[in-house]
Amino acid sequence: MVESHVVRPMMNRDSQFFWDGTQAGELRIPKCNACGAKRFPPGPACQSCDAYDRGYDVAAGAGTVFSYVVHRHPPVPGKELPIVIALIDLDEGVRMVGEVVDAVSDSGDAEIEIGMTLRVDYRRIDDDLTLPIWRRA
Repeated sequence: MVESHVVRPMMNRDSQFFWDGTQAGELRIPKCNACGAKRFPPGPACQSCDAYDRGYDVAAGAGTVFSYVVHRHPPVPGKELPIVIALIDLDEGVRMVGEVVDAVSDSGDAEIEIGMTLRVDYRRIDDDLTLPIWRRA
């Protein structure tokens, strides 16, 4: 399914590798080639050693819910409310924010909890954008 009315993330030279990865079905985590430190979100310089020698590791795509919010209002272009947004502790040691799908029951109750195990999946928006989404493992 191709979706056309979504809020598009900012893509630039610091994050393009990440979006190229989602297109390929990979969750790429920035890594400093100089000291090995991992971080998220991507940026130009290592926060640990200030080097500009960037690389990435491909994450296994598993993590646990550190925190979450159920967004019910205001409307979000391209989304049917409510949506669940979680802060996810990846097994690789970094945290990222992501949408958790299939986590709200028909009655509107959240079916998610802190510590729940999640796995990454991908939602193709169009030829240029594939977003990572998260599902219960």
